[in-house]
Amino acid sequence: MKFSKLDLSKVLGVAHSFGYLQLLIDRGDELEFLEIPAPIEAYEGLQDLNELIAEPPPLLEEEETFEILPVASTMASAIGYDCGNQVLQIEFNNGAIYEYSDIDEDTWEDLYTSDAVGRYINQNIKGKYLSQRIDNS
Repeated sequence: MKFSKLDLSKVLGVAHSFGYLQLLIDRGDELEFLEIPAPIEAYEGLQDLNELIAEPPPLLEEEETFEILPVASTMASAIGYDCGNQVLQIEFNNGAIYEYSDIDEDTWEDLYTSDAVGRYINQNIKGKYLSQRIDNS
C-alpha cells in the first residue's frame, strides 16, 4: 500500500456520470472541469470522506470550552475550569494568571460555589496542586 499526501482544498465539487469522476477545480483565476475514468465507488468514497471531514469527531463535541468566570473576591477576579484536562485557571486581582493541574470536578465546584473564594484557594488549592504562572500582566 502506498500513501500520498493530498490537498483537496481546491476541489469545489465532485460528481460521477457514465463511468467518469467529474471534478470542479478552482485554479485561482478560473475554474476547471476535469473528467477522470473511475468507478462509482471512487465518487462514493469521496462523499464519505467529505462527511468525515465536515463533522467534528465526537470527542471534540463533548469537550467543554475553557470559560473564565468573574468572581467576587478580594484575592481573585476570575476563575475557569477545563473539565477534559482537569485544569483550573485563576486570575488574581494583581493581574497574574495561574493554571493548576489535576483539579477534579468536585474541587472546581466547591471553589466556584464557595462564599469565600480567596480562603478556599488558600486552604485547598495553593501548595496542594502543581501550578504554573501563564501571564504577567
